Amino acid sequence: MDFKKTKFGKFMNCRVPASKRYQPTEYEHVANCATHALWILPSMVGGSVLYFLSVDRWHRVAAWLYGSGLTGLFITSTLFHTAAWKISHLRKVEQRFHMCDRMAIYFFIAASYSPWLMLRELGPWTCHMRWLIWVMACIGSAYVCFFHERYKLIELLGYVAMGAVPALVILSMVERTGVCELAVGGVFYGVGVVFFKSDGLVPFAHAIWHLFVAVGAGIHYYAIWRYLYLPGTQLQTSR
Repeated sequence: MDFKKTKFGKFMNCRVPASKRYQPTEYEHVANCATHALWILPSMVGGSVLYFLSVDRWHRVAAWLYGSGLTGLFITSTLFHTAAWKISHLRKVEQRFHMCDRMAIYFFIAASYSPWLMLRELGPWTCHMRWLIWVMACIGSAYVCFFHERYKLIELLGYVAMGAVPALVILSMVERTGVCELAVGGVFYGVGVVFFKSDGLVPFAHAIWHLFVAVGAGIHYYAIWRYLYLPGTQLQTSR
């Protein structure tokens, strides 16, 4: 369906070649900013809740890592989209915000896995994955620094790989509670990628991608709170 020929056409610009940047409409700029800005405060509150529910230093470290990664994702995304909307003429400044936005995704993925890797009894690869996932985040960030926006498919595959590889370790959990929520959240991220690549094809595609990210993050937060931090929950820790 060609949305440009419908009444929704005014809400998006035409598709551009892979070598050029898509320019969102004013409507899309507002939606891109709002759909992540709305979650900054809730993510800060959520991270604080986990921290105050912590029973030892391992729980506190995991809560701090996860809360920082979650809040950092929404803050950097909001700052970048605001810069792309209001100061796009300052190309180098906007590019720096864009690079920070891309780096934040890598660290958010690492932070999302940290509570499970630190607080659950897992298989023999656990001790390696705890630090390996942060090495992967650093490698991804270095890639952004040197090859930002040059090979978009490789960058997308890097995010997918980083999200999928640690999941193989998570599946070795002795205690299986939380696996269903992790899988459902992962499905939301995966389906959202379709909209991430649909600028110029679907109105507000990027904002819809933001909503899928928010829902996926919310489901994963619930699983962490419910199965790793809720008072009275029986935790089998790997420390």
